[in-house]
Amino acid sequence: MREINQFKITDAVKESFATEPGSRFEQLLHGLIEHLHDFTRENSLTHAEWMRVLNFLYDCGKISTPERHEFILLSDVLGFSALVDMINTRGGATEGSNLGPFYLDDAPDKALGADLSEGRDGAIVLVHGKVTDTLHKALPGATIDTWQADGSGTYPIQEQEHGQDKMDLRGKFTCDGDGRYYYTTVLPKPYTVPYDGPVGELLRAGNRHAWRAAHLHYIVRAPGMADITTEVFFENTEYLDNDAVFGVRKSLIAKVQPVRKAEQFDYDLSVKPDAVFEFDFVLAPEG
Repeated sequence: MREINQFKITDAVKESFATEPGSRFEQLLHGLIEHLHDFTRENSLTHAEWMRVLNFLYDCGKISTPERHEFILLSDVLGFSALVDMINTRGGATEGSNLGPFYLDDAPDKALGADLSEGRDGAIVLVHGKVTDTLHKALPGATIDTWQADGSGTYPIQEQEHGQDKMDLRGKFTCDGDGRYYYTTVLPKPYTVPYDGPVGELLRAGNRHAWRAAHLHYIVRAPGMADITTEVFFENTEYLDNDAVFGVRKSLIAKVQPVRKAEQFDYDLSVKPDAVFEFDFVLAPEG
């Protein structure tokens, strides 16, 4: 220890952990230590800058709740989330996209054809499609877990103090025997990511906007298949080319079309839609 200097300390820190040689944990931990130390040396980090980083992380933790994960938001705006999604998208499967900070894992089960809009202002859209494997074989019983903002660009979970139910605009659907899913909801609008915390401060410091392209969130699951977490965006809407969290992929953009007066759908719907779009999800095998 007495011989440590700024160039020897990295190896000393790595050696202080009794990790299993060659393990994934050792690879990740050693890599993190090396990159963190290299960054610090390359930039000659000052005490004030070091403390500012620690206070920023403290503030992220302080503002986080079970319903708002500021560290996920930080990961999103730094492109970290998008990079992990890109690396982990399996060949032939639907591309992954951001989980976002507002996911709740206990959304209510909904029957196919249900309406999530619950009388909200905005265009009512029929969302439908299939879930298949990479060989285009339908996956009956696959589950669609969805959540979204409303027609003004607000998540109900953000408005609980104004009487909104945090479970509004959320639902879990089970696909039918043909792997189909279908439901109606309000077409969401673009919105800004939460701007009242440390991540908002970071965006302002970097002269960046906080706007997200309008989208629906999804987690799609089926037995024996790898889950996907993704988003579906809408053609000809704002911020497709400069989404604040780098979530847009060309393959995830759907075309929303108006419903013709005489148009009939082969679904039992509880609400008549104003518009419709179709999006098929593809899952790859586990492993």
